[in-house]
Amino acid sequence: MGSCAGQRHRAEPRPGRLLFLLGLLRLAPAEQIRYRIPEEMPEGSLVGNLAQDLGLEVHELPARKLRVSSEKPFFAVRAESGALLVSSRLDREQICGKRPVCALEFEAVAENPLSFYHVSVEVEDINDHAPKFAHNSIALQILELTKPGAVFILGSAYDADIGTNSLQTYQLSPSHHFSLVNKEKLDGSKYPELVLKTPLDREEQSSYHLTLTAFDGGDPPLSSTAQILVQVTDANDSPPVFSQALYRVSVPENVLPGTSVLRVTATDQDEGVNAEITFSFSEPGQITKFDLNSNTGEIAIRNALDFEEVRSYSFLLEAKDGGGLVAQCTVEVEVLDVNDNFPEVLFQSLPGIIMEDTKVGTHIALLKIRDKDSGHNGEVVCNLEDDVPFQVLSSSKNIYKIVTDGVLDREQTPEYHLVITATDRGQPPLTSTSNITLHIGDVNDNAPVFQQASYVAHVAENNPPGASIAQVSASDPDLGPNGQVSYSIVASDLEPRELASYVSVSAHSGMVFAQRAFDHEQLRAFQLTVQARDQGTPALSTNVSLRVLVGDLNDNAPRVLYPALGPDGSALFDTVPRAAQPGYLVTKVVAVDADAGHNAWLSYHVLQASEPGLFSLGLRTGEVRTARALGDRDSARQRLLVAVRDGGQPPLSATATLHLVFADSLQEVLPELSDEPKVSDPQAELQFYLVLALALISVLFLLAVILGVSLSLRRSSRTSAWSCFHTGVCAKSGSGIVPKYEEGTLPYSYNMCVAHTGKTELNLQYSEQMSSGQDILCSDLSGNLFPLCDSNDSTSHQQAPPNTDWRFSQGQRPGTSSSQNGDETGTWPNNQFDTEMLQAMILASASEAADGSSTLGGGAGTMGLSARYGPQFTLQHVPDYRQNVYIPGSNATLTSAAGKRDAKAPAGGNGNKKKSGKKEKK
Repeated sequence: MGSCAGQRHRAEPRPGRLLFLLGLLRLAPAEQIRYRIPEEMPEGSLVGNLAQDLGLEVHELPARKLRVSSEKPFFAVRAESGALLVSSRLDREQICGKRPVCALEFEAVAENPLSFYHVSVEVEDINDHAPKFAHNSIALQILELTKPGAVFILGSAYDADIGTNSLQTYQLSPSHHFSLVNKEKLDGSKYPELVLKTPLDREEQSSYHLTLTAFDGGDPPLSSTAQILVQVTDANDSPPVFSQALYRVSVPENVLPGTSVLRVTATDQDEGVNAEITFSFSEPGQITKFDLNSNTGEIAIRNALDFEEVRSYSFLLEAKDGGGLVAQCTVEVEVLDVNDNFPEVLFQSLPGIIMEDTKVGTHIALLKIRDKDSGHNGEVVCNLEDDVPFQVLSSSKNIYKIVTDGVLDREQTPEYHLVITATDRGQPPLTSTSNITLHIGDVNDNAPVFQQASYVAHVAENNPPGASIAQVSASDPDLGPNGQVSYSIVASDLEPRELASYVSVSAHSGMVFAQRAFDHEQLRAFQLTVQARDQGTPALSTNVSLRVLVGDLNDNAPRVLYPALGPDGSALFDTVPRAAQPGYLVTKVVAVDADAGHNAWLSYHVLQASEPGLFSLGLRTGEVRTARALGDRDSARQRLLVAVRDGGQPPLSATATLHLVFADSLQEVLPELSDEPKVSDPQAELQFYLVLALALISVLFLLAVILGVSLSLRRSSRTSAWSCFHTGVCAKSGSGIVPKYEEGTLPYSYNMCVAHTGKTELNLQYSEQMSSGQDILCSDLSGNLFPLCDSNDSTSHQQAPPNTDWRFSQGQRPGTSSSQNGDETGTWPNNQFDTEMLQAMILASASEAADGSSTLGGGAGTMGLSARYGPQFTLQHVPDYRQNVYIPGSNATLTSAAGKRDAKAPAGGNGNKKKSGKKEKK
């Protein structure tokens, strides 16, 4: 028989149509590839080029991993070429029995991407089995009275092959009395019948030896023989007769063993022993499934039937009477299918891990459903139980694929337990389940999440460096490096170069450490942006705001701004009118505290007083007022020792000494100053003379330089810009009387310096703003260096024009930040309203400084005051009214060195201030 290896065709009505084009087409997963090969091919024989028939290139085979998925390993795929090879013995009779078509169906699976193909290999029968008789000899007893034409059924031969290779015909050795007739059963099997051609005569010949030969249709044909021994008997001329020549019965496969399925009957016309009939199987091999009662002819089930193994049975029964006559009948038992097989779920491909970013509709597994039943009993419906993001889709007959049907999230569900239910369409339906576990792989799809939306840390100042001040914490639900969080500071309102010196953060714990001791007075709060970043690829991060508040401690003592010592170390004093009434504002103690809150809440207390009860001190304002009128017995000179305490725990304090002089005019002040007791100190007198000699030499040198410059300027400009150098008191005529003071206001500014030498010598410098806002410059044409000017001299000399070099700049002019009192040339306030406004500003500054809650504003060189004053209020914010210097050629006064520094006016007091050459005794 010719081999059909490698032949392939589509499942179409015409298998050979367009067969040569199929190798050029890529098959869809539902298409079936068919091959036809003969049985008993040696292992390793080529069935066909599976890769070529599937449309796969040879270079794709290593990546696609083409393989065969089958229950029994009959075939294998060569990895290099994709050829389909025989891997085990193919015995068609053992595999398929007597089925006319023996097709081995399996799936070819290719991965990357996952694909599968149906493959059917039809195993053709070859003539490898010769017909065989159940018995090598057949004994027949034929009554001699048997008439010609009588038929005797002989035992049939069995051929495992099918088709033309199966048993085709029987032949009988030549005989004058007998002939052979070939008969065929309903199932297509053939059996021989022996026919008597001529009457027999036992006396002539009592036995006959015949040879029965069975031939199959192979090329060459195979055969086997059986010997027939015919015994001619006497007298019993009526053989048994069956009621039916053919018995047919249908039995369900689930019938229980011992159940009777059929009863055959036969009759015999003879009597006596010749009429006694016994039944038996003509083919003893059938007794494995059925039992036969030899007396009654009842056929019962011996062993359970299985439709999936054998669907029908056909066998011969014999009825033999006592005389040896035999009759035969055929019994055919059809086994009916019952839904007795549960569907089976077989997984062809199952992944280990599914990544959580797998797209919807991705194939993840391939499974095959098998049900041994037939018809509706073998039709299976497959689905998934529970609500899972997967679904089962039918790909082809009994082939299903599992695909994703939703978004996967490992953080919510790390694994899925799928319950696959397979139900057939039988009545009643049978259901089987299969469980699989799908593990979800992690993807870095979650950014770290902080426990709080923002963080606030409170740190007291003066903290030890290296102390932890806060901790931020973020969590990441991902696994492994995707969930490992590290912390860093990515932004701050501090200077970038200073950030590292202030704080640091632990990359692992999120603990924030202070790198230095904080000072509330320098830094009250700062903002950090902390980033939590995972180790995934790509990395994800989240930022959070951390605000650090530096708390205040009482580490700064109050600072007294007024009264203060002059630049030369002399003590200041204030004058009080003798007629001052109770409640008259004498002066004000101005102090500030760099701390905040209660730590900067200042209170003022009198520690010592020359005359207790004469003055009162505001507890919070620091205002010194007269408590009663000055008595006759009260001293004109008073001294107050004031303590300034803050509100901290424990409180810190500072002291200030006030020197007050009761006088109505400057002339009254001079005797008070001259009455100061003198202490004879030889060392001090020596030092005084040395200093005086040095000063005299310096003055002579300075005068020489000035004279030289003056002569040079006089020759060039003919002007008298430098006409007078004097240390006398300059004033307009009629200005020798000190003006009277308004009640409840601070007086105009007076500066009085008192120097003590061996002789009682007073140098008085007195400057006062006249009503015209102009000062009279004095000069002496006679050559005296220091002439004494009076009102009569002012009319005899022309006043020199103002020198613009001595004018105040806009920043140096005294006044408030919002307005400049006086004219554009920067003159000192020349009316009572401006003076009172300055006094009010000083009072407000002291009151607000005690509150410790505001800051000073305004431009440089001005008494710039905002609505409230903070602890930053320092001495340089208050104009120094004690150190006014008269500028020749200008109607303005220039402040001392404190005013030059940073273009701000120096601190000063209110009222009439004087200073002495020596510090007053405390």
